Amino acid sequence: MIPNTLYLRHLLLSRSEWMERRLFDGAARSGYGDLTPAMSRLCAHLAGRPLSLSELARRLTVSRQAVHKLATETASLGYVELVDSEQDARVKLLRFTQKGLNMADAARRELEAIEVQLAEQIGVDNMAVLKSLLAMPWAAEERERGRRG
Repeated sequence: MIPNTLYLRHLLLSRSEWMERRLFDGAARSGYGDLTPAMSRLCAHLAGRPLSLSELARRLTVSRQAVHKLATETASLGYVELVDSEQDARVKLLRFTQKGLNMADAARRELEAIEVQLAEQIGVDNMAVLKSLLAMPWAAEERERGRRG
């Protein structure tokens, strides 16, 4: 028999799914309902700056081929485009189009609204503590990166 234990991983996944559902509802209301969850994760890593497909593959922990397919699908919807790197002509970078920048701005506003809603639900002080705890380094490598800036 498997014990019914609430591990931190399960709690974090559950809350992440809660937030993703609200984010997707907001995307649909804003006219971006054609984005899939995988496309959303890809776009979240761009954060307004171009990244190579190899770097995106590392961050998403998927193959470069999978990222290329996802990037192509997202580009076909007009959110991103592949461009040559100025530093290395062999490297393709993925960046937002204007439509993608508009979508990212709508997502930012939706995330801010979600945080306001959550703060109303759990309390402003609890929200501040939650964000502070999640922002702390959880491993030695993160502490080292934090020291190096």
